[in-house]
Amino acid sequence: MDADSIIGAIFSFENYGELLVLVQNSIWAGAVLGLLGGLVGTFVMKRDLAFAVHGISELSFAGAAFALLIGADIVFGSLIGSVAAALLLGLMGVRARDKNSIIGVIMPFGLGLGILFLSLYEGRAANKFGLLTGQIVSVDTVQLQALAGTAVVVMVALAAIWRPLNFASVDPELAEARGVPVRTLAIVFMVLLGISVALSIQVVGALLVLALLITPAAAALRVTSSPAAVVVLSVVFAVTATVGGILLALGGRIPISPYVTTLSFLIYVVCRVIGSVRSSRGINGRVLQAH
Repeated sequence: MDADSIIGAIFSFENYGELLVLVQNSIWAGAVLGLLGGLVGTFVMKRDLAFAVHGISELSFAGAAFALLIGADIVFGSLIGSVAAALLLGLMGVRARDKNSIIGVIMPFGLGLGILFLSLYEGRAANKFGLLTGQIVSVDTVQLQALAGTAVVVMVALAAIWRPLNFASVDPELAEARGVPVRTLAIVFMVLLGISVALSIQVVGALLVLALLITPAAAALRVTSSPAAVVVLSVVFAVTATVGGILLALGGRIPISPYVTTLSFLIYVVCRVIGSVRSSRGINGRVLQAH
C-alpha cells in the first residue's frame, strides 16, 4: 500500500460540511470532556494516580459492557463501574502501601469481565469496538445536557475542595498535621476521578482514556511550574486534542481515539522539547555565570 492509499484510508473529507452540521452536539460534548479532563488531570499528576486511572477505566469498561449486554444505558453502566473502582481504590489504597498492586489486580479483573460480557453480546460489532476505542455518535440534546450537567457537578465539587486538595496533594503529612481531612479528600477525589473516567470513555474508549486525563496535564507540567498556568494549559491541551480529534475523525475512516491520542501525544512531545530546551539554557546560563 503506497502513501496515497494510506492517507486515503485515514482521511476522506467528502461531504465534510454536511457531516459537520450533524455532529455539533458531539463537538460540544468533546469540549466539555476536554475541560473536565484538563482540570481533573492536574490533580491526577500531582497525586501520582496515572496508573489508577487505567485501573478505573478497566472496571468502567466492564460496567459499560455489562450494560450493553443487558440493554441498559451504557453511560450509566460505565459510571457504576468507575465509581465502584474509585471507591475501592480510595478506601484500600489510602492506608495500603501496595496501592499499585491493588490496581494491578483490578485491571485484569475488569478487563476480563468486560471481554466476557462483550463475547456474550450478540449485537452490532461496532458497539463492542466503540467501548474500547471510542466512537463519534450523534449526541442528541438530552444526552449533551446530561453529560454537561454531570461534568458541571464534578467541576463544582472539585472547586469546593480545590485548596485543601491541592495542599493534601503537595504535602499530605503537613496537611494532615494541620487538620486537613486528607483521607476524606482522597476518597472524594477518587469518586470525582471515577465519574470523569466514565464520561471520557464515551469519546476515546476504555483503553485510551489516559489521553484525556493524563497527557494534557503532563504536557503542561513540562513547560511551566506555575500552578495556575498548569491548570490553564492542561485544559487548553485537553480541549484541543478532544475537539481536534473529533473534527479529524469526522473526515476519517478510522475510530476517533487514534486522532485524539495522536494530537495529545504530539502536544506532549512539543512541550517536552520546549521544556528540555529551557532546562538546557538555564543550565548553560548558570555555568556561564559561575565562570
